[in-house]
Amino acid sequence: MIRNGHGAAGGAEPPAPEGRRAVRVWCDGCYDMVHYGHSNQLRQARAMGDYLIVGVHTDEEISKHKGPPVFTQEERYKMVQAIKWVDEVVPAAPYVTTLETLDKYSCDFCVHGNDITLTVDGRDTYEEVKQAGRYRECRRTQGVSTTDLVGRMLLVTKAHHSGHEISSEYREYADSFGKCPGGRNPWTGVSQFLQTSQKIIQFASGKEPQPGETVIYVAGAFDLFHIGHVDFLEKVHGLAEKPYVIAGLHFDQEVNHYKGKNYPIMNLHERTLSVLACRYVSEVVIGAPYAVTAELLDHFKVDLVCHGKTEIVPDKDGSDPYQEPKRRGIFCQIDSGSDLTTDLIVQRIIKNRLEYEARNQKKEAKELAFLEARRRQEVPRERESDWDF
Repeated sequence: MIRNGHGAAGGAEPPAPEGRRAVRVWCDGCYDMVHYGHSNQLRQARAMGDYLIVGVHTDEEISKHKGPPVFTQEERYKMVQAIKWVDEVVPAAPYVTTLETLDKYSCDFCVHGNDITLTVDGRDTYEEVKQAGRYRECRRTQGVSTTDLVGRMLLVTKAHHSGHEISSEYREYADSFGKCPGGRNPWTGVSQFLQTSQKIIQFASGKEPQPGETVIYVAGAFDLFHIGHVDFLEKVHGLAEKPYVIAGLHFDQEVNHYKGKNYPIMNLHERTLSVLACRYVSEVVIGAPYAVTAELLDHFKVDLVCHGKTEIVPDKDGSDPYQEPKRRGIFCQIDSGSDLTTDLIVQRIIKNRLEYEARNQKKEAKELAFLEARRRQEVPRERESDWDF
């Protein structure tokens, strides 16, 4: 059990309004390739109660029911713990949600998105809690899914970007990967997410720096927001007693300039929500300049500028993008202790692409079988367009 403790002091459960008993909410899942869609689900779940507990499945359970996860269970535990709406993480949560689990953690009900989650033998994992009336549903975030992100990453190949001939084997694989039952390919390498001001407001804290807080500025792509980013931001957050961390996110074109290939995998709007969901970040600069200028430092009254141990790529004119904070003596490099990068994640996906393809085909087959069984029983259908990871 991992407590985040962002409520009352010492990680205690925050008091409920008007003296009533706090409503405890349960969520569970794989939380593999954690993205802003997962964060949005947890945000909605937290809003339904006062204290959110999130159960995360083990690698063994996920492999049994869905196929191999991209991230290890320890990485997934820490990623969920870093989401600011989560009060407590339960490692090794059972894959099937039962009343026994809800009672064990004194949860009033569980919350899941409006998609289908099935066991290896095709049973609804929430059947028991649904029948007991202890199940609530939230809307999944349109335009993103684990399948979609895996598809985008599989397009990161030299052949794809150089225009050279792609092997027939890869072309056939790319054409068929993740296709839904109707034959529509749900990923094209281009994000289908539509950003709105309302979504940013929902994710943002809305808090200004307060007197006595140390304003710390970090900048980068923060693409496919992952455990390496979390480790870095956690270290940065720990540099001050009262930190106010501002993350500057570079424009897509800027990221592509210094990363190459078809990076970033996520566009600027998606990366903004991913970073805003992190408990160690107070504010995000959307489309920050690559060079950390005097104007930026003065505008945000920055006390400290941090960068990880990754290479600092010179600006387009050959200058050091951290020249000004170095001149002021407010620059420091942070060793997060993690060697995970976006490139390494992509390499994991490409290395195991056949396993991931099998995982998605297996998931599709189970959903089709579930649909057919439900049609025979004449149970009202959910909207098929809402199904995804």
